[in-house]
Amino acid sequence: MKKIFISLMFAVTVNTFAQEAGKTGELLRNEASKTEMQSPDNSRLKNKTSDRNTFDPRNKSKNSTYQWNKNYGYAEVFLRIPEQGFFTVEIGDQMMANGSGKYRFFDLQSGRMPISIYENGFLIYRTTLMLRNNNRMVLDFFTNEGLYLLDSYPVQGQYGFSDWNDIWNNPYGNSSGNWNNSGNVMDDRTFSQFFEMLQKKESFDDGKIKFINQQMRTSMFTAVQIRDLVKSMSFDKNKLALAKSMYHNCVDKNKYFVVSDAFDFENSRRELMDYISRL
Repeated sequence: MKKIFISLMFAVTVNTFAQEAGKTGELLRNEASKTEMQSPDNSRLKNKTSDRNTFDPRNKSKNSTYQWNKNYGYAEVFLRIPEQGFFTVEIGDQMMANGSGKYRFFDLQSGRMPISIYENGFLIYRTTLMLRNNNRMVLDFFTNEGLYLLDSYPVQGQYGFSDWNDIWNNPYGNSSGNWNNSGNVMDDRTFSQFFEMLQKKESFDDGKIKFINQQMRTSMFTAVQIRDLVKSMSFDKNKLALAKSMYHNCVDKNKYFVVSDAFDFENSRRELMDYISRL
């Protein structure tokens, strides 16, 4: 009885989450026919590359040469399936299968690209994506709801895989990694008010850090805003501690190097960079 109750609660949670996704993203139509979805396609999944021409260097003729495929692309697709299960995702000529619910596809060709999602060998969803070079498409999939397009934006710089959740939290207006908090980044006007109040109410580093930590529970910050907060500390050891703790609340981590301007000593700058590189 207890197991049944837990299963029902999990189903309700997932369904509620899917409805929230619908408010944010665009539901993509399932193009798979009922016939396709009724029979398993294990043979195709296991032998996906069997129909491709293979090249064996030992059989290379005198006239044949190695040649790079010039038709590769620079589009990316990030898909999340926040449910328990083992899914296989196929986009174009790339396929990925795991039980983590995280699927990253790189170097995809631009244009119309089919995406298929399988569960236990059965096709459960298929639709067509419109990909653009140097753009990353972010998707959410729910078995009871469908595939949602959350966002598509230019790929700028590098990112850390520790930022995985933020890829989805940003479209929902929540980058804190906790779906129960708003996690919205402060606009310039709100930050100015917050910074002014910080300066008026707190004169010592300990008080400032507590004040900032309280705000971090519900807010995100830009790298420039974090730099200004760190710079308001009187001692480098406190600056370093604050800079480390605020890294996970930064919405533009690729610009976090600007925070190093807040330090008085080079050792502190290096320690911060070393800390980030180990995350």
